[in-house]
Amino acid sequence: MLQFAWRRSAFRKTNSEFLARRLAVTVSEAVTFHQNFGVNRRYSVQTTQSPPPPVLRPFLCPQPVCPSRLPIFIRMASGGEAPSSPPHKHTNRLVKEKSPYLLQHAHNPVDWYPWGQEAFDKAKKEDKPIFLSVGYSTCHWCHVMERESFEDEEIGRILSDNFVCIKVDREERPDVDKVYMTFVQAMGGGGGWPMSVWLTPDLRPFVGGTYFPPRNHGARPGFGTVLTRIMDQWQNNRPALETSGQKVIDALKNHTTIAANPGQSLAPAPDVANHCLQQLINSYEEEYGGFRDAPKFPTPVNLMFLMSYWSVNCSTSEGLEALHMALHTLRMMALGGIHDHVAQGFHRYSTDSSWHVPHFEKMLYDQAQLAVAYITASQVSGEQFFADVAKDILRYVSRDLSDKSGGFYSAEDADSVPASGGTKKREGAFCVWTASEIRRLLSDVVEGAKSAATQADIFMHHYGVKEQGNVDPEQDPHGELRGQNVLIVRYSVELTAAHFGISVEKVNQILSSARARMADVRKRRPRPHLDTKMLASWNGLMLSAYARVGAVLQDGALLERALKVGTFLKEHMWDGESRTVIRSCYRGDQMEVQHISPTISGFLDDYAFVIRGLLDLYEATLQTAWLQWAEELQLHQDELFWDHQGGGYFCSDPSDSTVLLQLKEDQDGAEPSANSVSASNLQRLSHYTGRQEWLQKSQKLLTAFSERLTKIPIALPEMVRSLMAQHYTLKQIVICGHRDAADTKSLLSAVNSLFIPYKVLMLINSDDSFLSQFLPALTSMKQQGGVATAYVCQDFTCSLPITDPEELRRILLEGITDTQRE
Repeated sequence: MLQFAWRRSAFRKTNSEFLARRLAVTVSEAVTFHQNFGVNRRYSVQTTQSPPPPVLRPFLCPQPVCPSRLPIFIRMASGGEAPSSPPHKHTNRLVKEKSPYLLQHAHNPVDWYPWGQEAFDKAKKEDKPIFLSVGYSTCHWCHVMERESFEDEEIGRILSDNFVCIKVDREERPDVDKVYMTFVQAMGGGGGWPMSVWLTPDLRPFVGGTYFPPRNHGARPGFGTVLTRIMDQWQNNRPALETSGQKVIDALKNHTTIAANPGQSLAPAPDVANHCLQQLINSYEEEYGGFRDAPKFPTPVNLMFLMSYWSVNCSTSEGLEALHMALHTLRMMALGGIHDHVAQGFHRYSTDSSWHVPHFEKMLYDQAQLAVAYITASQVSGEQFFADVAKDILRYVSRDLSDKSGGFYSAEDADSVPASGGTKKREGAFCVWTASEIRRLLSDVVEGAKSAATQADIFMHHYGVKEQGNVDPEQDPHGELRGQNVLIVRYSVELTAAHFGISVEKVNQILSSARARMADVRKRRPRPHLDTKMLASWNGLMLSAYARVGAVLQDGALLERALKVGTFLKEHMWDGESRTVIRSCYRGDQMEVQHISPTISGFLDDYAFVIRGLLDLYEATLQTAWLQWAEELQLHQDELFWDHQGGGYFCSDPSDSTVLLQLKEDQDGAEPSANSVSASNLQRLSHYTGRQEWLQKSQKLLTAFSERLTKIPIALPEMVRSLMAQHYTLKQIVICGHRDAADTKSLLSAVNSLFIPYKVLMLINSDDSFLSQFLPALTSMKQQGGVATAYVCQDFTCSLPITDPEELRRILLEGITDTQRE
């Protein structure tokens, strides 16, 4: 099933080649050393093929892993629990942790340490190398390596006796993950999880890889053999080992630097945007949408760029093509198996080109970004279909990923125990169906249907269910989905109705009823593991989703949920005394919110994503308390992470001596880069507060990334949107009125019905002077005739007062066209 999940996409290949070109000369000497040591070639990662016979002793053992942003190779430097379990034979210090991922390893026969000073001191005192293992709790291949290697008594003994073993949850410590993933990628052109890296006692890496099988298999060495070789080299060839690793680190320090050069100016936004569009066109797959054939990832950052591009080029052929690419991709994803038609939400990615067979993991950040993408599609197209999908996503999140505190959990695993019994987990077991199950459940004959069709006949026709299963064996190399069906919409409701000779209304009723009954059956199946860790950054993304969708749909319940997560972030993810965001908190045994001690301070993405969420929450509710907190967070973000010399933000606190590389994330991938989001936040906040230094910071940030934006803008589509906002300038929409009054709501409805990517929305009333103290010009804007009044301003020029919602909508639409003409 995962056979195609590790092939290169053009997007990833571009980034890999870009990094490779920059590092090739400097790293080649270090690589050559380890080629002689035994690392002689790279193999494409396939689950059903073996690598070619080695010429020298191979150190590599490429296997499928949970994908990073690049393809997976391994180089040296040259889920939920079963229903019941027996008493634990081993317990290590991870049992004291709160991370679900670390707790999954608390009973390995490995002397695990969490990342921290205790482990570092032990390594220095005993002069032992560190084995660093990084993953996350819903990573399929992390489960595999734990089961095969970390639960193995012999391997556990080798690790514990000869290494200081550190286990890291990459979602808790993205700073640690980024540094060592950069090392692994630089040495082999790829990376993924589980990530396995060997370090000196002073934390410098010298060997890196991903998944290793436990035992030798043909020419491929097993994990035990790998450990033995590293132990031998540490004892007998340590200086050369350390020197070669240090050369890579030094090269990375030089070549990962992102900074604005003196006298450098912003990259020209229209040229960058056109280049980004062309790169997306070149990788676009026309039949099913998405980018490249397989695997296919949702990539909301690409879709949001395409719709933003259209908004300022709506009368051009390029703009229309951008819109078509976005809407077609979103439509095909919603119809595909990557969309959970029974229990809502989206799976992580599709292993095939038609969005049919997914990797069944569900991540909070995907739900958040896709909800925003779908509600945006409803704004630009006017189609209710897209709005329904956005609501569908939030229904899943509210039901299955919500904590009573108001926060959101991180993920649901892909693997679970089959309902048929046994203890061995299978990917997708919770989600898939046999034809016989559906026939038993939906056996009623439909009155008036041709050939006395049953509800099952209609449902199976519509969703492509086959008696022998609808999963191609090529997508199921381990036979986990044999005889099973992944639901995918094969026909429109109209065609299904015509096929069975019944009305469209009747078909909709049958399908809706069938999905509800199947959802009830799913509730009784063993559930996948739920990662109940709550992250500030991902909750910030989810805050944006509820605020944006609630505002567009004027849905009070969604807005209340947005306010609840905003309150959760303030109460549980913010240390008011130190003015610091807290990275993570956890669900306790009694469903209470817990923190580890000491807490992990927030990273750049925590600040950036929460600030964006707060700005979206302000525009959705127009409660200035959220705007005030966003301003406070931005000030503290600047203190912690801003690069005063080169511009832009470091991903983590530069004062942390345990982090070897100070990196600035240079890719909008599964999540947008925090620098991309920060560029937009700074622009919006400068218009709310009048702080020109924030506009200047945004410009310097974008200038620092000019080379990246100019050469491969497809790597940073979210940042391209921020660059476009600098070029076109933000539109200020000011509404004077009482927040809860009907006339004010009518004007707000007109604004929210349109996709206006480059705007800020403000409310002025006599009870709130927060904005007026920063922007004195607002005091001259008054209600006309005692009714709510809108003003549309841009470049210090404002429209005449507007009291009619339709007139406001017309002016905003004309403004979009004017921007395009400009």
